[in-house]
Amino acid sequence: MSGISKTIPQKEGVGAMEQLYDGSISTFEFHMRGKPSRLEVGEYVYTIWQDALVGRCVITRMEYDVVNPDNGKKQTLIYVACPGERRDPPLPHKGHRGTRYYDGVAWEESI
Repeated sequence: MSGISKTIPQKEGVGAMEQLYDGSISTFEFHMRGKPSRLEVGEYVYTIWQDALVGRCVITRMEYDVVNPDNGKKQTLIYVACPGERRDPPLPHKGHRGTRYYDGVAWEESI
């Protein structure tokens, strides 16, 4: 199943990643610059931590054209359901800044 990948920044700490999968929260909000052209509710946000794909959370809704108070540019808020599905073991996957579309093929093939 396709979606996007997001790297959890090291400065946020391992707790920021863990909360997506440990049941401590029920939803989480990711930010994406602009309006995604190929992303839909029901797809996934795949999370990367320390160059490994650690899990995925299903997208439950998106809010478009929300103004970022830091820079005044429009962004999309992507809400996901938690806890997500965690990989054990995580899949090697190079981290990146921002958001990238991800086809989920490696995830599906390794199950």
